Amino acid sequence: MKNLLKTILLIGSIAAGFAAMATLPARALVEIDVNKGNVEPLPIAITDFLSGDGIGAEISSIVAADLKRSGLFAPIDRAAFIEKISNPDVAPRFDDWKVINAQALVTGRVTEEADGRLRAEFRLWDTFAGQQLAGEQFFANKANSRRVAHIIADAIYERLTGEKGYFDTRIVFIDETGPKNERKKRLAIMDQDGAGVKSLSDGRAIVMTPRFSPTRQEITYMSYESGEPQVYLLQIETGQRELVGKFPGMTFAPRFSPDGQKVIMSLLRDDGNSNIYAMDLRSRTTTRLTDSAAIDTSPSYSPDGSKVVFTSDRGGQPQIYVMGADGSGQTRISFGGGSYSTPVWSPRGDLIAFTKQTGGEFQIGVMRTDGSGERILSTGFAQEGPTWAPNGRVLMFFREDAGSGGPRLYSVDLTGRNLQKIPTANYASDPAWSPLLE
Repeated sequence: MKNLLKTILLIGSIAAGFAAMATLPARALVEIDVNKGNVEPLPIAITDFLSGDGIGAEISSIVAADLKRSGLFAPIDRAAFIEKISNPDVAPRFDDWKVINAQALVTGRVTEEADGRLRAEFRLWDTFAGQQLAGEQFFANKANSRRVAHIIADAIYERLTGEKGYFDTRIVFIDETGPKNERKKRLAIMDQDGAGVKSLSDGRAIVMTPRFSPTRQEITYMSYESGEPQVYLLQIETGQRELVGKFPGMTFAPRFSPDGQKVIMSLLRDDGNSNIYAMDLRSRTTTRLTDSAAIDTSPSYSPDGSKVVFTSDRGGQPQIYVMGADGSGQTRISFGGGSYSTPVWSPRGDLIAFTKQTGGEFQIGVMRTDGSGERILSTGFAQEGPTWAPNGRVLMFFREDAGSGGPRLYSVDLTGRNLQKIPTANYASDPAWSPLLE
Protein backbone atom coordinates (compact mmCIF):
# COMPACT_ATOMS: atom_id res chain seq x y z
CA MET A 1 0.00 0.00 0.00
CA LYS A 2 1.37 3.40 -0.92
CA ASN A 3 2.34 5.67 1.98
CA LEU A 4 1.56 3.03 4.58
CA LEU A 5 3.95 1.01 6.71
CA LYS A 6 3.04 -1.71 9.19
CA THR A 7 4.74 -3.06 12.31
CA ILE A 8 3.71 -5.62 14.91
CA LEU A 9 2.93 -4.54 18.47
CA LEU A 10 3.74 -6.73 21.46
CA ILE A 11 3.55 -5.88 25.15
CA GLY A 12 5.26 -7.45 28.15
CA SER A 13 5.44 -11.21 27.81
CA ILE A 14 2.70 -11.36 25.19
CA ALA A 15 5.09 -12.80 22.59
CA ALA A 16 5.20 -15.99 24.61
CA GLY A 17 1.42 -15.91 24.82
CA PHE A 18 1.05 -16.70 21.11
CA ALA A 19 2.78 -20.04 21.61
CA ALA A 20 0.47 -20.77 24.53
CA MET A 21 -2.76 -20.18 22.63
CA ALA A 22 -3.23 -23.90 22.06
CA THR A 23 -3.66 -24.40 25.82
CA LEU A 24 -5.92 -21.45 26.68
CA PRO A 25 -8.37 -21.75 29.59
CA ALA A 26 -11.66 -23.46 28.89
CA ARG A 27 -13.58 -20.17 28.57
CA ALA A 28 -11.14 -18.63 26.12
CA LEU A 29 -12.54 -17.15 22.95
CA VAL A 30 -13.34 -19.70 20.26
CA GLU A 31 -12.50 -18.70 16.67
CA ILE A 32 -15.43 -18.30 14.31
CA ASP A 33 -15.96 -21.22 11.94
CA VAL A 34 -17.09 -19.53 8.72
CA ASN A 35 -17.84 -22.96 7.19
CA LYS A 36 -20.86 -23.46 9.44
CA GLY A 37 -24.24 -22.84 7.86
CA ASN A 38 -25.45 -20.62 10.71
CA VAL A 39 -22.92 -18.60 12.67
CA GLU A 40 -23.86 -16.78 15.87
CA PRO A 41 -22.23 -13.32 15.67
CA LEU A 42 -19.33 -12.92 18.10
CA PRO A 43 -19.84 -10.17 20.71
CA ILE A 44 -16.91 -7.76 20.31
CA ALA A 45 -16.19 -4.45 22.04
CA ILE A 46 -14.49 -1.83 19.87
CA THR A 47 -13.44 1.22 21.87
CA ASP A 48 -12.91 4.70 20.47
CA PHE A 49 -9.27 4.90 19.46
CA LEU A 50 -7.54 7.62 21.46
CA SER A 51 -6.67 10.73 19.46
CA GLY A 52 -6.67 14.48 19.84
CA ASP A 53 -8.87 15.42 16.89
CA GLY A 54 -11.61 12.80 16.63
CA ILE A 55 -10.00 10.82 13.84
CA GLY A 56 -9.45 7.91 16.23
CA ALA A 57 -13.20 7.61 16.89
CA GLU A 58 -13.86 7.80 13.15
CA ILE A 59 -11.42 4.97 12.42
CA SER A 60 -12.81 2.72 15.18
CA SER A 61 -16.37 3.39 13.94
CA ILE A 62 -15.41 2.24 10.43
CA VAL A 63 -13.79 -0.88 11.90
CA ALA A 64 -16.98 -1.66 13.85
CA ALA A 65 -19.18 -1.07 10.79
CA ASP A 66 -17.03 -3.36 8.62
CA LEU A 67 -17.14 -6.20 11.14
CA LYS A 68 -20.87 -5.82 11.78
CA ARG A 69 -21.66 -5.86 8.07
CA SER A 70 -19.89 -9.21 7.70
CA GLY A 71 -22.60 -10.79 9.85
CA LEU A 72 -19.96 -12.62 11.91
CA PHE A 73 -19.51 -9.99 14.62
CA ALA A 74 -21.86 -8.11 16.94
CA PRO A 75 -20.20 -4.89 18.15
CA ILE A 76 -21.40 -4.07 21.66
CA ASP A 77 -23.07 -0.71 22.33
CA ARG A 78 -20.42 1.58 23.78
CA ALA A 79 -22.93 2.80 26.38
CA ALA A 80 -22.48 -0.60 28.05
CA PHE A 81 -18.71 -0.21 28.49
CA ILE A 82 -17.55 -0.13 32.12
CA GLU A 83 -13.85 0.57 31.72
CA LYS A 84 -12.73 3.73 29.94
CA ILE A 85 -9.50 2.92 28.10
CA SER A 86 -6.92 5.64 28.81
CA ASN A 87 -3.77 3.79 27.75
CA PRO A 88 -4.04 1.11 25.05
CA ASP A 89 -0.47 -0.02 25.81
CA VAL A 90 -1.65 -1.42 29.15
CA ALA A 91 -3.69 -4.60 29.47
CA PRO A 92 -7.38 -3.77 30.11
CA ARG A 93 -9.35 -4.81 33.19
CA PHE A 94 -10.62 -8.04 31.66
CA ASP A 95 -13.34 -8.60 34.28
CA ASP A 96 -15.01 -5.35 33.22
CA TRP A 97 -15.31 -6.68 29.68
CA LYS A 98 -16.31 -10.23 30.61
CA VAL A 99 -19.28 -8.95 32.60
CA ILE A 100 -20.77 -7.39 29.43
CA ASN A 101 -19.96 -10.59 27.49
CA ALA A 102 -17.37 -8.95 25.25
CA GLN A 103 -15.55 -12.05 24.06
CA ALA A 104 -13.07 -9.91 22.15
CA LEU A 105 -11.91 -6.35 22.74
CA VAL A 106 -10.25 -3.87 20.40
CA THR A 107 -8.32 -0.86 21.70
CA GLY A 108 -6.20 1.64 19.83
CA ARG A 109 -4.64 5.04 19.39
CA VAL A 110 -4.09 7.48 16.50
CA THR A 111 -1.36 10.12 16.72
CA GLU A 112 0.22 12.55 14.28
CA GLU A 113 3.93 12.19 13.55
CA ALA A 114 6.31 15.14 13.16
CA ASP A 115 6.24 14.69 9.38
CA GLY A 116 2.44 14.96 9.31
CA ARG A 117 1.74 11.25 8.87
CA LEU A 118 -0.73 9.39 11.04
CA ARG A 119 0.31 6.53 13.28
CA ALA A 120 -2.65 4.23 13.90
CA GLU A 121 -2.24 1.29 16.26
CA PHE A 122 -4.60 -1.32 17.60
CA ARG A 123 -4.62 -4.33 19.90
CA LEU A 124 -7.03 -7.25 19.84
CA TRP A 125 -7.66 -8.96 23.18
CA ASP A 126 -9.25 -12.25 24.20
CA THR A 127 -11.05 -11.09 27.34
CA PHE A 128 -11.79 -14.52 28.81
CA ALA A 129 -8.23 -15.78 28.33
CA GLY A 130 -6.77 -12.42 29.39
CA GLN A 131 -4.37 -12.31 26.45
CA GLN A 132 -3.53 -10.19 23.45
CA LEU A 133 -4.33 -11.91 20.16
CA ALA A 134 -2.91 -9.34 17.77
CA GLY A 135 -1.32 -5.92 17.72
CA GLU A 136 -0.15 -3.81 14.80
CA GLN A 137 0.59 -0.20 13.94
CA PHE A 138 0.38 1.61 10.63
CA PHE A 139 1.93 4.82 9.34
CA ALA A 140 -0.05 6.56 6.63
CA ASN A 141 -0.93 9.98 5.31
CA LYS A 142 -4.26 11.45 6.39
CA ALA A 143 -5.84 10.73 3.02
CA ASN A 144 -5.50 7.00 3.77
CA SER A 145 -7.25 7.06 7.15
CA ARG A 146 -10.29 5.11 5.86
CA ARG A 147 -8.01 2.51 4.33
CA VAL A 148 -6.21 2.11 7.64
CA ALA A 149 -9.58 1.38 9.27
CA HIS A 150 -10.42 -1.24 6.62
CA ILE A 151 -6.99 -2.87 7.02
CA ILE A 152 -7.44 -3.05 10.80
CA ALA A 153 -10.86 -4.66 10.28
CA ASP A 154 -9.25 -7.17 7.90
CA ALA A 155 -6.60 -8.04 10.50
CA ILE A 156 -9.24 -8.63 13.17
CA TYR A 157 -11.41 -10.66 10.80
CA GLU A 158 -8.47 -12.85 9.80
CA ARG A 159 -7.28 -13.43 13.37
CA LEU A 160 -10.74 -14.48 14.58
CA THR A 161 -11.91 -16.50 11.56
CA GLY A 162 -8.70 -17.83 10.02
CA GLU A 163 -9.86 -16.40 6.67
CA LYS A 164 -8.54 -13.38 4.79
CA GLY A 165 -10.66 -10.27 5.16
CA TYR A 166 -12.20 -8.30 2.30
CA PHE A 167 -12.72 -4.80 3.68
CA ASP A 168 -9.69 -3.11 2.09
CA THR A 169 -11.19 -3.41 -1.37
CA ARG A 170 -13.09 -1.34 -3.90
CA ILE A 171 -16.11 -1.83 -6.14
CA VAL A 172 -16.31 -0.59 -9.71
CA PHE A 173 -19.90 -0.26 -10.93
CA ILE A 174 -22.28 1.61 -13.22
CA ASP A 175 -23.72 4.75 -11.59
CA GLU A 176 -27.15 5.47 -13.09
CA THR A 177 -29.03 8.79 -13.02
CA GLY A 178 -32.01 10.31 -14.81
CA PRO A 179 -35.36 8.92 -15.96
CA LYS A 180 -35.45 5.34 -17.15
CA ASN A 181 -35.87 6.21 -20.83
CA GLU A 182 -32.98 8.71 -20.70
CA ARG A 183 -30.72 7.06 -18.15
CA LYS A 184 -27.12 8.31 -17.94
CA LYS A 185 -24.66 5.56 -17.07
CA ARG A 186 -21.26 6.49 -15.69
CA LEU A 187 -18.40 4.24 -14.75
CA ALA A 188 -17.73 4.75 -11.02
CA ILE A 189 -15.67 3.33 -8.18
CA MET A 190 -16.09 3.31 -4.40
CA ASP A 191 -14.93 1.55 -1.24
CA GLN A 192 -16.65 -1.77 -0.59
CA ASP A 193 -18.82 -0.08 2.07
CA GLY A 194 -20.17 2.54 -0.37
CA ALA A 195 -17.90 5.41 0.71
CA GLY A 196 -15.64 7.52 -1.48
CA VAL A 197 -17.58 7.33 -4.75
CA LYS A 198 -15.60 8.64 -7.71
CA SER A 199 -16.71 8.89 -11.34
CA LEU A 200 -14.45 7.33 -13.96
CA SER A 201 -16.43 8.46 -17.03
CA ASP A 202 -18.53 11.52 -17.87
CA GLY A 203 -21.77 9.82 -18.92
CA ARG A 204 -21.68 11.00 -22.53
CA ALA A 205 -21.34 7.41 -23.78
CA ILE A 206 -23.05 4.27 -22.54
CA VAL A 207 -20.69 2.10 -20.49
CA MET A 208 -21.37 -1.45 -19.37
CA THR A 209 -20.08 -4.44 -17.41
CA PRO A 210 -16.78 -3.32 -15.87
CA ARG A 211 -14.50 -6.14 -14.68
CA PHE A 212 -11.50 -5.95 -12.35
CA SER A 213 -8.14 -7.49 -13.08
CA PRO A 214 -7.31 -10.11 -10.41
CA THR A 215 -3.67 -8.95 -10.27
CA ARG A 216 -3.76 -5.14 -10.27
CA GLN A 217 -5.95 -2.06 -10.01
CA GLU A 218 -7.04 -2.22 -13.63
CA ILE A 219 -10.45 -2.76 -15.17
CA THR A 220 -11.85 -3.75 -18.53
CA TYR A 221 -15.22 -2.42 -19.62
CA MET A 222 -17.44 -1.99 -22.65
CA SER A 223 -18.28 1.41 -24.14
CA TYR A 224 -20.49 2.57 -27.03
CA GLU A 225 -18.59 5.80 -27.72
CA SER A 226 -18.54 5.18 -31.48
CA GLY A 227 -21.96 3.58 -31.64
CA GLU A 228 -20.60 0.03 -31.55
CA PRO A 229 -19.12 -2.03 -28.70
CA GLN A 230 -15.53 -1.13 -27.85
CA VAL A 231 -13.50 -2.70 -25.06
CA TYR A 232 -11.14 -0.57 -23.00
CA LEU A 233 -8.54 -1.16 -20.30
CA LEU A 234 -8.45 1.53 -17.62
CA GLN A 235 -5.71 1.99 -15.01
CA ILE A 236 -7.55 3.11 -11.88
CA GLU A 237 -4.67 5.01 -10.25
CA THR A 238 -3.42 6.90 -13.30
CA GLY A 239 -6.60 7.16 -15.37
CA GLN A 240 -4.68 5.88 -18.41
CA ARG A 241 -7.05 4.27 -20.89
CA GLU A 242 -6.24 1.86 -23.71
CA LEU A 243 -8.47 0.55 -26.48
CA VAL A 244 -8.39 -3.23 -26.65
CA GLY A 245 -10.48 -3.42 -29.79
CA LYS A 246 -13.83 -2.93 -31.50
CA PHE A 247 -16.17 -5.91 -31.34
CA PRO A 248 -19.42 -5.31 -33.24
CA GLY A 249 -20.68 -8.78 -32.42
CA MET A 250 -19.87 -8.76 -28.69
CA THR A 251 -22.58 -10.40 -26.59
CA PHE A 252 -20.88 -10.25 -23.19
CA ALA A 253 -18.06 -8.13 -21.76
CA PRO A 254 -14.58 -9.61 -21.27
CA ARG A 255 -13.22 -11.03 -18.04
CA PHE A 256 -9.54 -11.27 -17.17
CA SER A 257 -7.55 -14.48 -16.86
CA PRO A 258 -6.07 -15.05 -13.38
CA ASP A 259 -2.65 -13.79 -14.47
CA GLY A 260 -4.16 -10.68 -16.05
CA GLN A 261 -2.56 -11.44 -19.43
CA LYS A 262 -5.71 -12.47 -21.29
CA VAL A 263 -9.38 -11.61 -21.50
CA ILE A 264 -12.13 -14.01 -22.39
CA MET A 265 -15.38 -12.97 -24.07
CA SER A 266 -18.26 -14.10 -26.27
CA LEU A 267 -18.51 -12.78 -29.82
CA LEU A 268 -21.24 -13.05 -32.43
CA ARG A 269 -19.56 -13.79 -35.76
CA ASP A 270 -20.74 -13.66 -39.36
CA ASP A 271 -22.01 -17.23 -39.19
CA GLY A 272 -24.69 -16.06 -36.72
CA ASN A 273 -23.29 -18.05 -33.79
CA SER A 274 -22.16 -16.63 -30.48
CA ASN A 275 -18.99 -18.37 -29.35
CA ILE A 276 -16.28 -17.86 -26.76
CA TYR A 277 -12.88 -16.39 -27.56
CA ALA A 278 -9.75 -15.66 -25.54
CA MET A 279 -7.58 -12.67 -26.41
CA ASP A 280 -3.91 -12.29 -25.48
CA LEU A 281 -3.57 -8.67 -24.32
CA ARG A 282 0.05 -8.42 -25.43
CA SER A 283 -0.30 -9.70 -28.99
CA ARG A 284 -4.04 -8.92 -29.40
CA THR A 285 -4.51 -12.33 -31.02
CA THR A 286 -7.76 -14.19 -30.39
CA THR A 287 -8.33 -17.92 -30.02
CA ARG A 288 -11.74 -19.48 -30.54
CA LEU A 289 -12.67 -21.85 -27.69
CA THR A 290 -16.20 -22.98 -28.59
CA ASP A 291 -17.69 -23.79 -31.98
CA SER A 292 -21.37 -24.55 -31.64
CA ALA A 293 -24.60 -23.51 -33.31
CA ALA A 294 -25.87 -22.29 -29.94
CA ILE A 295 -25.40 -19.11 -27.89
CA ASP A 296 -22.27 -19.59 -25.77
CA THR A 297 -21.71 -16.62 -23.50
CA SER A 298 -20.62 -15.15 -20.12
CA PRO A 299 -17.30 -17.03 -19.69
CA SER A 300 -15.26 -16.88 -16.47
CA TYR A 301 -11.89 -18.48 -15.66
CA SER A 302 -11.22 -20.72 -12.68
CA PRO A 303 -8.71 -19.13 -10.27
CA ASP A 304 -5.88 -21.42 -11.45
CA GLY A 305 -6.62 -20.59 -15.09
CA SER A 306 -7.08 -24.22 -16.10
CA LYS A 307 -10.85 -24.14 -16.73
CA VAL A 308 -13.62 -21.87 -17.93
CA VAL A 309 -17.27 -21.80 -16.85
CA PHE A 310 -19.81 -20.41 -19.31
CA THR A 311 -23.48 -20.41 -20.27
CA SER A 312 -24.89 -22.17 -23.34
CA ASP A 313 -28.39 -22.87 -24.64
CA ARG A 314 -27.21 -25.84 -26.71
CA GLY A 315 -29.46 -28.05 -24.59
CA GLY A 316 -32.57 -25.97 -25.30
CA GLN A 317 -32.31 -23.32 -22.56
CA PRO A 318 -29.36 -21.54 -20.93
CA GLN A 319 -27.44 -23.86 -18.62
CA ILE A 320 -23.96 -23.79 -17.09
CA TYR A 321 -21.05 -25.63 -18.69
CA VAL A 322 -17.38 -26.10 -17.78
CA MET A 323 -14.50 -26.68 -20.19
CA GLY A 324 -10.72 -26.64 -20.23
CA ALA A 325 -9.06 -23.27 -20.84
CA ASP A 326 -8.23 -24.51 -24.36
CA GLY A 327 -11.89 -25.33 -25.08
CA SER A 328 -11.59 -29.07 -24.43
CA GLY A 329 -13.98 -31.26 -22.43
CA GLN A 330 -17.12 -29.10 -22.59
CA THR A 331 -19.44 -30.52 -19.93
CA ARG A 332 -22.84 -29.39 -18.66
CA ILE A 333 -22.97 -29.09 -14.86
CA SER A 334 -26.39 -27.47 -14.12
CA PHE A 335 -29.60 -29.46 -14.39
CA GLY A 336 -32.06 -27.47 -12.29
CA GLY A 337 -35.31 -26.02 -13.57
CA GLY A 338 -35.21 -22.58 -15.11
CA SER A 339 -32.41 -20.84 -17.01
CA TYR A 340 -28.93 -19.96 -15.75
CA SER A 341 -26.68 -17.03 -16.61
CA THR A 342 -23.61 -14.98 -15.51
CA PRO A 343 -21.64 -17.81 -13.86
CA VAL A 344 -18.54 -16.61 -11.98
CA TRP A 345 -15.88 -18.84 -10.46
CA SER A 346 -15.06 -18.21 -6.80
CA PRO A 347 -11.52 -16.94 -6.02
CA ARG A 348 -11.22 -19.94 -3.69
CA GLY A 349 -11.95 -22.32 -6.57
CA ASP A 350 -14.64 -24.23 -4.67
CA LEU A 351 -17.88 -22.67 -5.93
CA ILE A 352 -19.50 -21.08 -8.95
CA ALA A 353 -21.98 -18.22 -8.45
CA PHE A 354 -24.78 -17.69 -10.94
CA THR A 355 -28.03 -15.92 -11.77
CA LYS A 356 -31.08 -18.15 -12.22
CA GLN A 357 -34.48 -17.28 -13.64
CA THR A 358 -37.36 -19.54 -12.71
CA GLY A 359 -41.05 -19.12 -11.98
CA GLY A 360 -41.01 -15.43 -12.83
CA GLU A 361 -38.28 -14.67 -10.30
CA PHE A 362 -34.55 -14.07 -10.42
CA GLN A 363 -32.23 -15.81 -7.99
CA ILE A 364 -28.59 -15.48 -6.99
CA GLY A 365 -27.06 -18.81 -6.06
CA VAL A 366 -23.93 -20.92 -5.82
CA MET A 367 -23.05 -24.50 -6.73
CA ARG A 368 -19.98 -26.67 -6.49
CA THR A 369 -17.78 -26.81 -9.57
CA ASP A 370 -19.29 -30.15 -10.60
CA GLY A 371 -22.81 -28.71 -10.36
CA SER A 372 -23.73 -30.38 -7.09
CA GLY A 373 -24.89 -28.65 -3.91
CA GLU A 374 -26.87 -25.84 -5.56
CA ARG A 375 -27.98 -23.23 -3.01
CA ILE A 376 -30.07 -20.12 -3.58
CA LEU A 377 -28.87 -17.11 -1.56
CA SER A 378 -31.29 -14.41 -2.71
CA THR A 379 -34.58 -14.29 -4.60
CA GLY A 380 -36.22 -11.18 -6.04
CA PHE A 381 -38.16 -9.45 -8.79
CA ALA A 382 -35.05 -8.72 -10.88
CA GLN A 383 -31.47 -9.36 -9.80
CA GLU A 384 -28.31 -10.52 -11.51
CA GLY A 385 -24.58 -10.09 -12.00
CA PRO A 386 -22.89 -11.68 -8.95
CA THR A 387 -19.28 -10.73 -8.19
CA TRP A 388 -17.09 -12.33 -5.52
CA ALA A 389 -15.23 -10.69 -2.65
CA PRO A 390 -11.55 -11.68 -2.89
CA ASN A 391 -11.87 -14.11 0.03
CA GLY A 392 -14.70 -16.02 -1.68
CA ARG A 393 -17.09 -15.63 1.27
CA VAL A 394 -19.35 -12.79 0.12
CA LEU A 395 -21.13 -11.92 -3.13
CA MET A 396 -22.32 -8.56 -4.44
CA PHE A 397 -24.97 -8.17 -7.15
CA PHE A 398 -27.52 -5.68 -8.39
CA ARG A 399 -31.23 -5.87 -7.81
CA GLU A 400 -34.28 -3.91 -8.91
CA ASP A 401 -37.38 -4.34 -6.79
CA ALA A 402 -40.83 -3.96 -8.34
CA GLY A 403 -41.75 -0.29 -8.65
CA SER A 404 -38.37 0.92 -7.37
CA GLY A 405 -37.43 2.81 -10.54
CA GLY A 406 -33.91 1.45 -10.83
CA PRO A 407 -31.33 -1.07 -9.59
CA ARG A 408 -29.38 -1.02 -6.32
CA LEU A 409 -26.38 -2.98 -5.08
CA TYR A 410 -26.64 -5.72 -2.47
CA SER A 411 -24.25 -8.12 -0.80
CA VAL A 412 -24.95 -11.53 0.68
CA ASP A 413 -22.73 -14.06 2.41
CA LEU A 414 -22.65 -17.78 1.67
CA THR A 415 -25.20 -18.56 4.38
CA GLY A 416 -27.77 -16.42 2.55
CA ARG A 417 -28.80 -14.95 5.91
CA ASN A 418 -26.78 -11.75 5.77
CA LEU A 419 -28.30 -9.72 2.95
CA GLN A 420 -27.07 -6.10 2.99
CA LYS A 421 -28.02 -3.13 0.83
CA ILE A 422 -24.96 -1.13 -0.25
CA PRO A 423 -25.57 2.62 0.16
CA THR A 424 -25.22 4.58 -3.09
CA ALA A 425 -26.54 8.06 -3.87
CA ASN A 426 -27.91 6.99 -7.26
CA TYR A 427 -29.11 3.82 -8.91
CA ALA A 428 -26.29 1.34 -9.37
CA SER A 429 -25.68 -1.83 -11.39
CA ASP A 430 -22.97 -4.18 -12.73
CA PRO A 431 -20.67 -4.32 -9.67
CA ALA A 432 -17.21 -5.85 -9.85
CA TRP A 433 -15.13 -6.49 -6.73
CA SER A 434 -11.43 -5.59 -6.70
CA PRO A 435 -8.67 -7.77 -5.29
CA LEU A 436 -7.25 -6.67 -1.93
CA LEU A 437 -5.44 -3.36 -2.28
CA GLU A 438 -1.68 -3.21 -1.79
